[in-house]
Amino acid sequence: MPHFIIDCSANLLARVQEQKILTTVFDATRSSGLFEVADIKIRVNPYVRYEVGGKPTDFIHVFSYILEGRTDKEIADLSKRIVKPLADLFPDVEFIASSIDEFTKVGYCNRHLLTH
Repeated sequence: MPHFIIDCSANLLARVQEQKILTTVFDATRSSGLFEVADIKIRVNPYVRYEVGGKPTDFIHVFSYILEGRTDKEIADLSKRIVKPLADLFPDVEFIASSIDEFTKVGYCNRHLLTH
């Protein structure tokens, strides 16, 4: 927790290295001050087959899953922090977006929370 999944058109990875995209989202997330750096998890899902508006159009969408407890202002700020540097990295890509979903503490479990 938190998880940031970057869906994008695969040919964007031929223009900018995947690691640069990962680092861009990581830096944006880290700069928000909302998370412990060691907890930030980021993945890239490149798509070879895709359509936007019925035609193959480049896109990037970052799906974010964070634990509940942030204010609306913090969530909106985080989303903008993610989109802005990606828009700078890909100035000709029209479809760059971010969405943030919160999950409940009661419904969250990881290995470290297991009791024996």
